Amino acid sequence: MIAYAFHPDAELEYTEAISFYESRMVGLGRSFAAAVERTVSLIREHPDAGPPAGVDRRRWLVSRFPYSIVYRLEPESVVIVAVAHQSRRPGYWRRRK
Repeated sequence: MIAYAFHPDAELEYTEAISFYESRMVGLGRSFAAAVERTVSLIREHPDAGPPAGVDRRRWLVSRFPYSIVYRLEPESVVIVAVAHQSRRPGYWRRRK
């Protein structure tokens, strides 16, 4: 399985979304985190499977939640560029390196 890393802004988005869901219902934040972890595992196993989301980015939907994992492929790893809500600020992550 290929290595991965979160862009600092993506990691912040991830932790904020966990906190948001947990504040709405106990355990929902954990469910969101587990869904994101499953999605990241799928990306690591099949990095070319996500549909293109720009020139050098791909996207994979998170099951049960309105989020996408936007990532780019590096020679030896996957970089999670955004944990993006599907209805908010489309493409805001495009300038992230």
